[in-house]
Amino acid sequence: MSETSVLHFLDADALVDAARSRFVDVVTSAQAERGSASVVLTGGGTGIALLEALRKDSGNIDWSRVDVYFGDERFLPAGDPERNEVQASDALLNHVDVHPDRVFRMAASDGPHESDPEVAAASYARVLAAHADEGERAPEFDVHLLGMGGEGHINSLFPHTDAVRETTQYVIAVEDSPKPPPVRITLTLPAIRRAKHVWLLVSGEAKAEAVAAAVGGASPDDVPSAGAVGSESTVWFVDTAAASKLDT
Repeated sequence: MSETSVLHFLDADALVDAARSRFVDVVTSAQAERGSASVVLTGGGTGIALLEALRKDSGNIDWSRVDVYFGDERFLPAGDPERNEVQASDALLNHVDVHPDRVFRMAASDGPHESDPEVAAASYARVLAAHADEGERAPEFDVHLLGMGGEGHINSLFPHTDAVRETTQYVIAVEDSPKPPPVRITLTLPAIRRAKHVWLLVSGEAKAEAVAAAVGGASPDDVPSAGAVGSESTVWFVDTAAASKLDT
């Protein structure tokens, strides 16, 4: 049964350092058990800060045996600095020995899919299925990292949208994101729940109400982060400001 825990830290730096240490433990344990590990990366300030911390110290992780996926992506031209995969590459992936064939990027808007986000989403769904166990449509990720917006959005799943209500597809196109750019590709809540461990990295007072609502059991339709649950564990890494409206 999945367990949920909320870990409090004095500030964002302490939060990132703790997440870095635990990330190393989970990935190296998975590699010791199975020979490889799979992770889903996120963008945002705290998510990228974690990748920068791993660049400085990733312990005994063998990056050549890590499969890297992305939780969502801005459907922009390749190389655009707003793309999560560009930021992740600059922060970490270009500096470790991850195998290029094991980094599964979502398509860019000037890629092979004729600027069609629906086709790009279907293509990424096929990537997930190709690396899943028989009978499954996505890998059982070891860790899915998530940031969170002030209204509780995760990946590109925003409150009161068709995307957050999706119950069957693992990857969908979002063409009306309330946060620019409007066109994105995103993993859905069913895909997030394929992860053994789901970690939400949240800092700042502006996110305190959403943290309290999600941890308190809000509807994912109202607060999408409330629907982010790992099959084994769900961990909220929150700094003092983000935790300020929690009951405990």
